[in-house]
Amino acid sequence: MSRSGRDGRGPAVGSPAPRRSSRLACALFGGLLLAFAGKGPAESGPQAPHPVPRPFGVSPSVTTRSGVVVSATAEASRAGAELLDAGGNAVDAAVATALALAVTYPQAGNLAGGGFLVARSRDGSLFALDFRETAPAAAGRTTFAAPGADSLTGGLAVAVPATVRGLEEAHRRLGRLPWARCAAPAIRLARDGFVVPGGLAQEIVAERKRLLRFPGSRRLFFPGGKPLAAGERLVQPDLARTLEAVARKGSDALHRGPIAQAIVDDVRRTGGILTLLDLASYRPLWRAPAEATFRGLDVVTMPLPSSGGFLVTSILAQLAVAGGAGEPDLDTPEGVHLFVEAARRAYADRNEWLGDPDCVAVPLARLLAPARLAALGASIDRARATPSASLPSVEARAEREETTHLVVATPDGEAVSLTTTLNGVFGNASVVPGAGFLLNDEMDDFATRPGVPNLFGLVQGEANAVRPGARPLSSMTPALVLDRRGKLRLVVGSPGGSTIPTTVLQVILRAAAFDQPLPDAVAAARFHHQHLPDQVSVERGAVPPAFEAALRALGHAVQERESIGRVHAIEVLPDGRLVGAADPRGYGAPAAARAASAPRSAP
Repeated sequence: MSRSGRDGRGPAVGSPAPRRSSRLACALFGGLLLAFAGKGPAESGPQAPHPVPRPFGVSPSVTTRSGVVVSATAEASRAGAELLDAGGNAVDAAVATALALAVTYPQAGNLAGGGFLVARSRDGSLFALDFRETAPAAAGRTTFAAPGADSLTGGLAVAVPATVRGLEEAHRRLGRLPWARCAAPAIRLARDGFVVPGGLAQEIVAERKRLLRFPGSRRLFFPGGKPLAAGERLVQPDLARTLEAVARKGSDALHRGPIAQAIVDDVRRTGGILTLLDLASYRPLWRAPAEATFRGLDVVTMPLPSSGGFLVTSILAQLAVAGGAGEPDLDTPEGVHLFVEAARRAYADRNEWLGDPDCVAVPLARLLAPARLAALGASIDRARATPSASLPSVEARAEREETTHLVVATPDGEAVSLTTTLNGVFGNASVVPGAGFLLNDEMDDFATRPGVPNLFGLVQGEANAVRPGARPLSSMTPALVLDRRGKLRLVVGSPGGSTIPTTVLQVILRAAAFDQPLPDAVAAARFHHQHLPDQVSVERGAVPPAFEAALRALGHAVQERESIGRVHAIEVLPDGRLVGAADPRGYGAPAAARAASAPRSAP
């Protein structure tokens, strides 16, 4: 019996669409049992052991029999737990957490961005909500053709805000407590303030050049002309008033009336094309969840315009074939080689073919055909990297990395995995005067200048060109993992732009396939390949030189970077306890409802 959210009617705004599962044949994924069961590449013979990558740190975690919330700030996680204590369900807690992140995590938490939500209800129904931003009606292929047209900063970068519309729609369909109750913790945090953490203070300094261009941002982040310092209290009265209006009027507070006018005025003043009609017309969409099966487990995530479900499906299917008698152990160079080779091929397809399915024809059936994915897996050389140039494709743009993710799970099986974004750090850098919140720079996720690399050196495919009303292709991958009986096993997601799908999948493989404790799986070193640039990204300081040398010997170019992703995840243990883990790469934290054990934090 189907577990997707359905109400017997046809697809419509506000109603889940009939499920069009992207599940592949179980026989294909059954090969993963062999792929994960061996001891190493059968044909390679004995090898000298390589140093194991070091974990990035210790994941702050909590184990409890009550509900759990994990997000990018402790204050936001506690806001969600407060709603659980008040009798709310997982969606109520997720809404409260997301609104609190708009206050306490302004570099990515937001009221004027967008995102995706995957949820499981108490009866096992599955839901996928798309509240991705859209291009304004006046946008088109020539919008960014003029010299100086900026898709990262200022008004032209702004796509139609969607976050509050999305949260409201999720709450309307799946919430329990009154909407205003969900907004109360965020209002309190904005009105009374919170202590600025070191991470936020550092990012304000790093982005000062952009933020200082706009009066609203200068007033908020540079009081007295100096950047906010760690330990100071940030009080946001303008944002508190906006949130109070949201509590009274719902999303119409931002999409109609004085605040909507303030948004349009700010966008127009800084060169943008957003209109009041764009704001009033925006609607989120319920979509059929994407699903992939391996080892008797279901990975449930977002379909297009998120590329996450596509990439997870493709990579898992390829590993089922490429693994052979070996084990793609992510703590060995050989295992990382297999993983990134599968990712290389999956991203080549993503980059060439994927876009908004409501605007372009995407040949998903052909791309995800079991025989085709098996052939891709069989093309992986276990002893040598495949040059990306031999896999013809353009490279897609991907959202910038300052996204944020939250997870909620309750003992009755409810769960929410929600990823939301402004796109870049502090979005377009402009705080709307009098309203107190930042706008997004989501237009940069489109092919703003076909053939021209974006911030990450990514060149966009035609399928993701700027079109009026289109939703840009995304890498956000909020995910649930269910066992063969449909019981919740994992709730997971991450920020990180184009690295999100590989980050999420590595944590899933470690926790679900290799049974690593969740805090260890979240803290483990990560790797990434996205077809172009043709390189394996590794985390500086976590991967020993000998391990990197072994990857180079397999033909890979290796590029070090500071970190990859910031995962927040919850695991359901066999005895029913919930484990919540935050990524040590950030300063997020878990919070448990009611009586719960104290978090285990990094020293």
